[in-house]
Amino acid sequence: MEATAANPLVPNIAEIVVGLIAFSLLYIVLRSRVVPMFEKAFTARTEAIEGGIAKAEKAQQEAQAALASYTLQLSDARGEAQVIREEARVQGANIIEELRAKAQEEATRITAAAHASIEAERQQAIASLRHEVGTLATELASKIVGEALDDQVRQSGIVDRFLNDLEQSKK
Repeated sequence: MEATAANPLVPNIAEIVVGLIAFSLLYIVLRSRVVPMFEKAFTARTEAIEGGIAKAEKAQQEAQAALASYTLQLSDARGEAQVIREEARVQGANIIEELRAKAQEEATRITAAAHASIEAERQQAIASLRHEVGTLATELASKIVGEALDDQVRQSGIVDRFLNDLEQSKK
C-alpha cells in the first residue's frame, strides 16, 4: 500500500455525506419548527406596527379636530369677552353720567336751599333791623320832641314809611 499523503484541500467524502445529512436535518427542523414561529412573530409585529400607525393617525385626526374646536371656542370666547367689555364700558359711562346728573341735581338743590336759607335770614335780619331802628328812632324822636310816642301802631307805620322812602331814594 502505498502511503499517499492526504491532501488537506480535498475533503473526505464521508465527512461531506455526514455534513450534508446533518445540514439537511437541521434545515428541515428549522424550516418546519423555527421558521413558522419567526413568521408568526414577524406577522404579529407587522400587524401591531400597522395597528399602532392606524391608531396614531386616528389620534392625530382627533387631535386636529379638537384643536380646530378649541380654536373656534377660543375665538368665540374672545368675541364674547369683547362684547362684555364694550357693554361694561357703556354701562360704566351711563353710571358715571347718572351720578353726574344726580350730583348736579343735589348741588342745585343744596344751592337753592342755601339761597332760600340766606334769603330767610336776610328777611329776618331786615325785620329785626327795622324793629331795632324803629325803636331807636322812636326813642330818639321822643327825646328830641320831648313827649312820649308810645303808640306801637303809629310807631310801626312811621318807621315803615320812613324806611320805604329811604329804600326808594337809594334806587
